[in-house]
Amino acid sequence: MSIQVPIYSTLYNEGISPEILFWVGCAGSFDTRAQRVTKAFCTILNKIGVSFAILGEEEKCTGDPARRAGNEFVFQMLALQNIQTLNHYGIKKIVTACPHCFNTLKNEYPELGGNYEVIHHTSFLNGLISDGKLKLQGGGSFLGKKITYHDSCYLGRINGIYEAPREILEALDADLVELKRCKSNGLCCGAGGAQMWKEDEPGSSRINQARATDIINSGAEIVAANCPFCITMLQDGLTSDSTEKNIMVLDLSELIVQQL
Repeated sequence: MSIQVPIYSTLYNEGISPEILFWVGCAGSFDTRAQRVTKAFCTILNKIGVSFAILGEEEKCTGDPARRAGNEFVFQMLALQNIQTLNHYGIKKIVTACPHCFNTLKNEYPELGGNYEVIHHTSFLNGLISDGKLKLQGGGSFLGKKITYHDSCYLGRINGIYEAPREILEALDADLVELKRCKSNGLCCGAGGAQMWKEDEPGSSRINQARATDIINSGAEIVAANCPFCITMLQDGLTSDSTEKNIMVLDLSELIVQQL
């Protein structure tokens, strides 16, 4: 099935205002692994008929990595460019699959004149399930399978969103096995705060390898995630562990696509 991904400028010129702007983000646009999440989310939106569009080449990086790394000038330059574009189109509602983009657009753009309703895709998808618009097949491929969930820092501790992802897993009939370090006590994957872009600091072990050990000890067959950075770090951590037994790392949207 082909995926229809409208460009916002095209719809705008035709006098059409889609329900949501899907903010793809740098990872979802350019990283091969994260592109699969982008495709999965767009497939879901197509399947249930949600009106959406992306900015395409008009979308810049939100500036999150620059601000976390201490380059406030670059952050504000990128943010102001994005805000100018978003305000030009009169965009009100944004959905993104990246917690870093979510946090920046929601909590940091308002101080620069960018005021929007910003929703992370897990909350958006859970809302569609709750409203009956997104119907999943019960007793599917995840029935009885042990799945654990990794709380990303920017969705969890920073924005307090813990239940929506877990409610999605419940709707998938999965057997959720919580990690010992979860929710407000969750362990970072090791990529937050621009750590994704720098060399390791001195220490006895890498954070993503410690998190991989948590996942392996849970006995889960699949670890669900909601962040492209987390997916990369968890996969790397699990791959580097000699005891890893083919544990799959999947975004919640990828799990949902398999149950449509």
